[in-house]
Amino acid sequence: MTGLIDEIKKALENQIGRWTEKKGLWDFSATIAERKAFLSTKKLTYTLKIRIDDGMKVVRFSEMLVEAGSGFSTGGDFDSDMSSGFGFKKETYNTFGGARQGSIEEQSKLFGKDYSYQFDFKEMREKVKDIVEKAGYKFEYQILPVK
Repeated sequence: MTGLIDEIKKALENQIGRWTEKKGLWDFSATIAERKAFLSTKKLTYTLKIRIDDGMKVVRFSEMLVEAGSGFSTGGDFDSDMSSGFGFKKETYNTFGGARQGSIEEQSKLFGKDYSYQFDFKEMREKVKDIVEKAGYKFEYQILPVK
């Protein structure tokens, strides 16, 4: 039912972010915070995923925070006193792949130590839930990403 995803997208159109779709899995991503240090940048991105099952009249919803960083790093290894100089480093942290797993609220508390942001995750979830339920579908919230 493309009309349902269109309604969801319209409800979230005032949010700065990007929609993508791959094999029926809809993904909305928005950078909600950024911090810069000497020659490096880290970004915190909110992502929600939606899969609509028209046959079962179910919408599966998940959300997560993902931190990604890039930039230059300095220093050598622990075994040597000599520095290797500058090098380019790119890192990504998926909140569901490691220690930063849990509900979006738990993730936000962890990332809140490093970032300053105001983003209402609950508002995003409630808007989607309201549209889904008004369309006669069941809303299923999943902590792990929808696949």
